[in-house]
Amino acid sequence: MRRILIPAALFLSLYFVFYGFARSSDFFKTKSSRLVFLRQDNCQTLDPAKAEDQASAGVILNIFEGLVRFAPGNAKIQPCLAESWDVSGDGMSWTFKLRPGVSFQDGTPFNAQAVKFSIGRQLKKNADSSITEASLIYGMVRSVNIVDNLTVRFDLEFPYAPFLNNLAVPFAAPVVSPAAVEKYGQEFWLYPSGTGPYILKRWNRGHEVVLRANQGYWGKKPSINEIIFRSEPSSAKRLKLLSDGKADVIEGSPDLDLSRLAGKGISVSRVNGMDISYLGFYTNKSPFNNPKVRRAACLSIDRQELVKTIFKNSALLADGPLPPGILAYGEDISQYTYDLKQAGELLKEAGYPDGLKITLLCYSNPRPYNPAGGRELARYLSGQLNRAGFQAGIVSYPWDQFKEALSRQEGDAFIYGWTCENCDPDNFLYTLFSSEQIANYLNSTRYSNQKVDTLLVTAQRIEDPDLRTRLYHDAQQQLFMDAPALFLNHSLNVLLSSQEIHGLAPQPGGPVYLNSVNKTKTKK
Repeated sequence: MRRILIPAALFLSLYFVFYGFARSSDFFKTKSSRLVFLRQDNCQTLDPAKAEDQASAGVILNIFEGLVRFAPGNAKIQPCLAESWDVSGDGMSWTFKLRPGVSFQDGTPFNAQAVKFSIGRQLKKNADSSITEASLIYGMVRSVNIVDNLTVRFDLEFPYAPFLNNLAVPFAAPVVSPAAVEKYGQEFWLYPSGTGPYILKRWNRGHEVVLRANQGYWGKKPSINEIIFRSEPSSAKRLKLLSDGKADVIEGSPDLDLSRLAGKGISVSRVNGMDISYLGFYTNKSPFNNPKVRRAACLSIDRQELVKTIFKNSALLADGPLPPGILAYGEDISQYTYDLKQAGELLKEAGYPDGLKITLLCYSNPRPYNPAGGRELARYLSGQLNRAGFQAGIVSYPWDQFKEALSRQEGDAFIYGWTCENCDPDNFLYTLFSSEQIANYLNSTRYSNQKVDTLLVTAQRIEDPDLRTRLYHDAQQQLFMDAPALFLNHSLNVLLSSQEIHGLAPQPGGPVYLNSVNKTKTKK
């Protein structure tokens, strides 16, 4: 047999070609280059303009970016696709200097035209019914103007201090590739193209979303090559897969005993939700148009016991309407404490010495701020109200029907909640308690107080955070006195991870920037 001799130089050339190919493919991929993230829910869409669920937001956050972003692990604003910005003296115009040299994942350039296009497709005159969050993010925007290729100016209808916070939200605010939207049209949600650190590799709908590292990313390059988001509704199965080394990060659940996990090689990350769960009263009709009746109901509820027994300490007791980590949050805000005797006396003073029959409206399903479910919470609250002299019956609906019943003002009181996306007190206090929000049913208590309206509008239009804090503090004190609602709890988001995972810093509300995460093998 004739031997074929390959010259050493040619051998080395072939070796490096093959090695380079293998390094750029999945050929040499090891376990440490992949992160498996198990979540309860499936991703619904990868178009930021159409997303409204947290499962989708967690993926979108890593594919797309906005002009600014929240810092990892907190609600502070950082530059992102905009390097800097200026605000006009009257607060009516915001001018952003864009980051040069950035490309979308489809290879097209990021520029001012792309910013204008991304917002324009969501404005009311252009949007279809599937565009969900744009009115909240851009409702105050009058126009978006291209100054030059890397400068864009927003002109507002009125000064709006939380505008930067709006532009950091993973819903509606991220900038998308105009070329990709024009190419895929209504199917863009299946073929996303942003500027973020990860690119969609594949999506098996109903099962998993797989992302790969964006090697052309302008910022810090991801240290993990592949992210696999999988849905697993069972918290027990998620924990078992984490314990067996078949998952790296999982969403926690109220039914898990977190105190036992730290000693088993599992890291626990906790962050409070940007939300509030509350008991609301229709303040515009009898019997809760009487402040004494509202205060009696507030004094009837043992909120500490509620968090302990109903939520099994998997929720955070509310110190007011605002969660920790947000401007104007403060433990010095007055709250009602459990006092059955005083509650009974107030009912008598209000003209109900023999008690008061009321109907409590609730939703039937769990919510992010109420993992126990609406019926379970309503049963607890009605039991406490009854001990104070109320006779509380319960009417329950599925979520969508519940919201319709709420708009019709069925019942006398209701349980409800709110999830904030821009991490600013305006989105809680103005949305839920401004008179202007009664017509669109966001102010479900129909609460109206001119002093509070003035405080909230003033706080919207002032940039000084210290002054805004004082205004919001005064508004919260007035809400305590008027008692349109009793603030119960905030959610507590928990992520569990193997000890090989480092740099996991959940945002308020739970999503994670995964390009800051790395994975190292543990020595045995």
